[in-house]
Formats: sequence, structure tokens, C-alpha cells
Amino acid sequence: MASPYRALFAAPGTKGFAAAGFVGRMPLSMMGIGVVTMISQLTGRYGLAGALSATIALSAALIGPQISRLVDQHGQRRVLRPATLVALVASAGMLLAAHFSWPDWALFVCAAGIGSVPSLGAMVRARWAALYRGTPQLHTAYSFESVVDEVCFIFGPIISIGLSTAWFPEAGPLLAAGFLAVGVFWLTAQRATEPKPHPRGRRGEGGSALRSRGLQVLVATFVATGAIFGAVDVVTVAFADERGHKAAASVVLAVYAAGSCVAGLVFGLLRFSGAPQRRWLLGILAMAVSMIPLLLVGNLLFLAVALFVAGLSIAPTMITTMSLIEEHVPRAQLTEGMTWISTGLAVGVALGSSVAGWVIDAAGARAGYGVSAVSGAVAVVVGFLGYRRLSRPATGRGGTVEQHSEREERHVA
Repeated sequence: MASPYRALFAAPGTKGFAAAGFVGRMPLSMMGIGVVTMISQLTGRYGLAGALSATIALSAALIGPQISRLVDQHGQRRVLRPATLVALVASAGMLLAAHFSWPDWALFVCAAGIGSVPSLGAMVRARWAALYRGTPQLHTAYSFESVVDEVCFIFGPIISIGLSTAWFPEAGPLLAAGFLAVGVFWLTAQRATEPKPHPRGRRGEGGSALRSRGLQVLVATFVATGAIFGAVDVVTVAFADERGHKAAASVVLAVYAAGSCVAGLVFGLLRFSGAPQRRWLLGILAMAVSMIPLLLVGNLLFLAVALFVAGLSIAPTMITTMSLIEEHVPRAQLTEGMTWISTGLAVGVALGSSVAGWVIDAAGARAGYGVSAVSGAVAVVVGFLGYRRLSRPATGRGGTVEQHSEREERHVA
């Protein structure tokens, strides 16, 4: 590991919460695709599978920011454990409903309950921010966490789809629930690195973090970006299934995540000058353009190559997004602000996966990649329209990691 990454773990407790965050985030890439695989295995209905995955994502989008707001006020341990228990009970209900062919409405009720799963990525990033706020190390920490996200997306689908196709259909979601339980209870047992709560009476600003005009732009853009991800997941499973190699979908999706992982590692070693919103907009544009080749692929090998290239723009864009959140959201609402980005992605995943499922049922798998291409175009339009809001930081936020680095360099000079 390069020295900037090794230096992150000099602070006590960092290895523990980073490891717990990794385990607890595995369900992020396993549950949705696991449900798609499980339902398609048991019923052959991709429309239903996509709709259930979308329900999980949409429910998480609605509940997640409320959980994170409570975390900012009351602390991670007091809030995350009860929320996780609700998600685990709902997961058990989903597996039973699928196995015993209960009515569709029962599946949707359980899918909605799974949405109470907390955003472990936001919780871990909040711990890094508490340690390294205002220093260049925070950029490296966010880069590391983006790499962890992509490692989860590399191995999560492989494990989930592989178990559900090779063992029994419910195996993938079952293991995802197990990872969630271990990760959350392990993380919340580590009290020393838990950020201090900010009870409502002490907060300098009340209300939701979403009042920030800059955050509104980021969230709206990531709704469209999430639609890219949701469509790619569902369509890739169907694309591989049409060619008689359904299990290979996990490998192809892992290649997609690998591209992002490589880019994130390199990005974390770099130091940038200039406005971060420009890099963010270029990243959104690159993600959109990279969806066009998917419309032309005819086999799994070319699809894997196209997805690897597409993945190169993901992690750098997400890392820059986290820096922009630091600029536009009050410190006491940082966890909530980060979760709103996940919410935007979740809403997009819900839209993308459900629309892609309908397109697949009506016109075949390759046509489903048109959903990703259109979503990318929408993301670019929204990003351009909201660019001015990102160029005007809210007062009293302290600036981004990059801006702090620039100030330090000028001071030394």
C-alpha cells in the first residue's frame, strides 16, 4: 500500500472501524442484485425482480437520511442498532416470502422494511472526517473509502450471484443480511472513534441538510447517476442470461467495479489545485459518455471491456462529491449530508432498475442499456444547470479538503 494510505492508519482505532465498515457495506452490492437473482431464479420474472430491487432502494432513500439525521443528533450506537434489527427482520421475511411463494404484496412489504438498513459508508466517512477534517489526509481517506466501496462491488455480486445460482436461490440475500449484522454491531462497539453527537438544541442550524442549494444539485445529479447503476446491474444479469452464462454476470459487474477501484487508488495519491466542481462536472460527463458503447456490444467479453472503461470515472467523481459536501453542508449535519448522496443514488437505482426490467421484458437485454445512456445524458444536463450553485460555497463551511491544502501550501511558501 502506498505511503499516503498507510499513514491514514497511524491514528488509533482506524483499522477497526475501517474493517467493520467494509464488512457492513458488503450488503450494499449484494442485497439488490441478490434479490434480482433470487426472484428471477424462482419465478423467471425480471420485471418483478427489478421492481423489488427498486423498492429496497427507494425505501432506503426515504428512510436513510432520517436515520443519519438521528445519528448526527444521538450518536451512531444508539441509532444504528435498532435500525439494523428492523432491516434484518424484513430480510428474513423476504426470504420466507420468496421461498414459500407468498403473494407479491408480501414481498414488497418486506422489501420496504429492508430499506431501514443504515448507510455504513456515511458512518465510516464521518469518523474519518472527525479525525482528519481540514487536512489533505481527508482526501486520501475519502479515496480509500471509495476504493472500499468498489471492492465491495467487485466481490459482492460475485458472491451473491454465485451462491444463488450454484447453491440455492436465497443464499445471496441471506449472506448479505449476515454481513450487515456483523458490520453494524462491530462498528458500533467501537466507541472511541465515534463522532460526537450534535443534539438539536446545540446545533447552529436547524432543519435538514438538504436546504443547502449545493447539496440539492449533487443529490439531483446523482438520482440520474444512480439510474445508470441500477440499469447496468439488472441489464447485465439479463444480458448474460440470454447468452446462457447467467453466473458470468457477477464477473462482468466485478470488472465494472474494478475500473472504478483502480481509478480511485490513483486519484487518492494525487493532489489537485483549482475548483473541485470542475472536476466533478467532468466526471459526470465521462460517466455519461461511457454508457454509449454499451449499446453496441454483442458478447460478454466486449461488455466487460466497455464496463471497465466506464468504471474509471466513478470513484474520482464520488471522491470529489464528498469534498463538495464538506463545502456545502454544516459540520453538525455531515453524516446526513453524505447520506443524501446515497439517497439520490438509491432513488436513481430504483428508477433505473425498474425501468430497465420493463424494457428487458419488452425488447430484450441489450435494449435495456438504452436506459443507462439516457440516464447519463440527464445527469449531464442537471450538472450543467446546477453548476453555478456549486461554484458558490455556503458561508461558514470551511472549504474543501483541496482548498485547505492550497491555503497550507501558500502559507508555507
